[in-house]
Amino acid sequence: MKLSNLLGATLILLCIVFLGLQSKGLEVEAFGVKAIAMVFLILLYFVKVKSRSILFALFLLTYGAAEVYNYYTYYDYVEDLNTVDPYYLIGNLLFILAYIFMIAKVLSIMDFSKALVKFPLQILLLFGLGVFVVYMITDISRDELEAKYLYITELIYNSVVMFLVCLSLVNYMYNDTKKSMNLLIGSILIVFSEVIQVAYYYISDYDNTLSVIYSVFLVGAFVFFYLQSTIDQEQNSVYAAQEVNA
Repeated sequence: MKLSNLLGATLILLCIVFLGLQSKGLEVEAFGVKAIAMVFLILLYFVKVKSRSILFALFLLTYGAAEVYNYYTYYDYVEDLNTVDPYYLIGNLLFILAYIFMIAKVLSIMDFSKALVKFPLQILLLFGLGVFVVYMITDISRDELEAKYLYITELIYNSVVMFLVCLSLVNYMYNDTKKSMNLLIGSILIVFSEVIQVAYYYISDYDNTLSVIYSVFLVGAFVFFYLQSTIDQEQNSVYAAQEVNA
C-alpha cells in the first residue's frame, strides 16, 4: 500500500473517531484526536501533493500547531479576570495567523484590484454583510466574555474568518474555477462551524448535538481545503471549459 493511501485511510479513521468522541461528550479526548488528525493531514499534504503552496503549507502547519497547543493546555487557564490568560491568547493568535496565511493564499491566486473594478457593488455589499455577521456572532458571546481582551480577541478572530469567506467568494466570482469553488465551500463550512461552536459554548450549555454538527462542518471544510490544494490553478473558468467542450 502506498504511503499516501495509508495516511489517507488513517486520517479518515481519525475523523470518524473524532466525531464519535464528540457525540459522547468526550471533548478532551476529541481534542487530542483532532490534533493527531491535523498532523496526519499535514503529512498527507506533503507526501501526496507535488505542486505545494508555501502559504497553504503554512496554514496547515500553523493550524495544526494551534490544535496541538490547545490540547496540551486544555486544563491550563487563568481564573483571575484581571490577568491576561496567555493560554487563551496564544491558542487564538495561532488560529488567526493560520487564517491570515489562507487569506494570503487566496490573494495570491487572484488580482483583487481587477476584481474590485469588475464587481464594485457586489464586493461592497458582501463586506458590509460580513461586518454585520461578525458583530452578530461576537455580540452573542459578549456577556460570557467578561474581560475586555477576550471580547477584542473574539472580534479579531471572527473578523479574520469572515474576511476569508468574503475574499473566497470574490475569488470565485473572479476566477470561476474548481479550485476557487473548493476554497469557497471550505471557507463557508468554516464559518458554519464557528457559528455553531459559538452556540455550543455560549447558548446551548454544551449540547452534544451541536458539538457533532460543528465538528462535521470543520472536517468538511478541511476536506475541501485539501481538495483545492490538489488542483493546479486553472487558466479557464469552469463554465468556459464547459463551453469549449460543448
